[in-house]
Amino acid sequence: MGMQQVIESINAEQLKSDLPLMDIGDTINVHARIVEGDKERIQVYQGVLISRKGRGINEMVTVRRVVDDVGIERTWPINSPLIAKFEVVRRGDARRAKLYFLRDRAGKSRRLRDRRRGLKHVAGQPTVQG
Repeated sequence: MGMQQVIESINAEQLKSDLPLMDIGDTINVHARIVEGDKERIQVYQGVLISRKGRGINEMVTVRRVVDDVGIERTWPINSPLIAKFEVVRRGDARRAKLYFLRDRAGKSRRLRDRRRGLKHVAGQPTVQG
């Protein structure tokens, strides 16, 4: 067994198994654990998934949200113990792997089309609403 296989087998134990199916363009909730002193709380960060990079234990997602007309992007490691869970709120229709072009958009052009548009009677992946 090579060195790379040994490293991947060690890292396989640390991977999360309860991840939902989330693609680029989806609106997701990231439930992050915030530790303040000896207390711990969960803070929810909701935004559009604009990028996924890496693989295995090193996989990262970039989530973008707009607050008071200022775009905020945060990069989260998917398998971090500081992430309680991910939830898919809405499925967006994206034709690209990275949605960096949303940084230059303002107003209604910032929104992405819904993936289920026109397919109201087709059952898809579950989201938070149902």
